Amino acid sequence: MGKSEKILLAYSGGLDTSVILHWLISQGHDVATYTANLGQDDDMQDISSKAVQVGASNAYVEDLTSEFVTDFIFPAIRANAIYEGKYLLGTSLARPLTAKGQVEAALKAKSTALSHGATGKGNDQVRFEFTFHTLAPELKIYAPWRDPLFLSKFTGRPDMLHYAKKNNIPVSATKRKPWSSDANLMHISYEAGELEDPARRPRESMFQMTRSPKKAPNKETEIEIEFRNGDPIEARNLQDGHSESKPVQLFQYLNNLGGVNGIGREDMVENRFVGIKSRGVYETPGGTILQKAHRDLEGLTLDREVMHLRDSLIPRFSELVYYGLWFSPEMEMLRSLFDKSQEYVSGTVTLSLYKGNVTIKERRSPFTLYSEDLASMDRLGNFDATDSTGFIRINAHRLRNNSLRKQKENL
Repeated sequence: MGKSEKILLAYSGGLDTSVILHWLISQGHDVATYTANLGQDDDMQDISSKAVQVGASNAYVEDLTSEFVTDFIFPAIRANAIYEGKYLLGTSLARPLTAKGQVEAALKAKSTALSHGATGKGNDQVRFEFTFHTLAPELKIYAPWRDPLFLSKFTGRPDMLHYAKKNNIPVSATKRKPWSSDANLMHISYEAGELEDPARRPRESMFQMTRSPKKAPNKETEIEIEFRNGDPIEARNLQDGHSESKPVQLFQYLNNLGGVNGIGREDMVENRFVGIKSRGVYETPGGTILQKAHRDLEGLTLDREVMHLRDSLIPRFSELVYYGLWFSPEMEMLRSLFDKSQEYVSGTVTLSLYKGNVTIKERRSPFTLYSEDLASMDRLGNFDATDSTGFIRINAHRLRNNSLRKQKENL
């Protein structure tokens, strides 16, 4: 970067980004901050006040919760997106939206550079910067955790704490938890610290969104979720009649129900984009409920070949989200294909929530492809069983030919 840039820094209000903010200002830059509200339990006014106190020329705070649900979480649910069979991609979905908001704010403020506090070993640096390069290729990018000058001064947390104390940067007085976490409306992720030992069990006190299944109610909670074109449009509690239909409130409600019933915990060792294996622990209660309900409804409404073709692309879609390629030509193409598959995924799924489990009880759809008459083992329905003889023989030709070839080889 130049000697004096007008920088917009992605800012959480924590130790790292507060030190980075002060450091950049001390290097002669004009620095403003950008904070996205994605439903995390943070005091946004306190964060913006802290940024100004540290020296920011401006502190932008934007509520992106609604856009997060409708334009990022719901498309991921429609796609049944899940990385390496376990991770529902809460942070992966949040980063491109935060970066998009940051770019838009930077362009309005006529900033010359964008910055973030993501580390050089992680995925978030890629997610931020792929979005920066795509949406604002003319802006410079500064990543302090890849800057030799910054790294020579800050080798770890003690250096940052000392710098904060020396420069009167307000730092939380609470004792540091032996892990790091990242929260948004969709999930909370935990990694690092004592979790770096893959054989060490997480402390129960770590979890914030879900209670232990052992302490969940001894009575199941029955709910109905109605979908239209793959999107949830209403969640109803069959016990007390409560319902939610607005996207954010619906998702919050499912988070609450899932959390009370101990649903959505996942502990895994995953493959980061940069080539490092890492251990992550996740809580995704609402997302877990929606993913299971949506997947079940597709069994009723999707054509077999459409489902199988789409399913073959789910790993690729999930990989693109994880790698930070939300704004890419290949993702644009895949999203169009996936959304086409959802045009008949409408109906209602009844689920039971009980001690960490989501059990499907019923499913109904006006667009069902299921025929009880055809499926019945007690009557023929509109099916001629004699047709199956030719069907089997035609499909067995290659098997017979392969077997005959092997017999000739053994002669």
